[in-house]
Amino acid sequence: MNKEIGYLEGEVCNRKGCKGIITEHERRGCSCHINPPCGSCTEPRAYCPECEWEEKDTVEINDFLVQVDRTTGFFKSWVQRPLDNTKIDWYSYGHTNSSMKKVGVYPEGTTMSEVLSKVKGTFGGRFTYFGNGKFEYIAYTD
Repeated sequence: MNKEIGYLEGEVCNRKGCKGIITEHERRGCSCHINPPCGSCTEPRAYCPECEWEEKDTVEINDFLVQVDRTTGFFKSWVQRPLDNTKIDWYSYGHTNSSMKKVGVYPEGTTMSEVLSKVKGTFGGRFTYFGNGKFEYIAYTD
């Protein structure tokens, strides 16, 4: 069973089966009254008290969310970022030397031409699947 990983306050963590509830560190030294928004209010504050996950240690590299070990600076884990089905969103994969595969999601009511306008390759392409809020497209790039 693929459970959603929690990122927002009140969500279940679900990292490697963790049942902790995501909470946030309190804001300290807010200076929004001088120059909003301040670093204290915009810095990542979410964390899980059970498994010690810290949002500030997670960076996005390409389509992956990477967790960095604070003590060594090495990557601890990486998972593909979740796709956002409230907008046209996709992952890009290599396909051939002259094409890419784009696999993604779109909100209900979105037309094929709206998705095509976002994912179309330099030399066109073709849908291999389109329906139920998901698509797969081969983009011709060369």
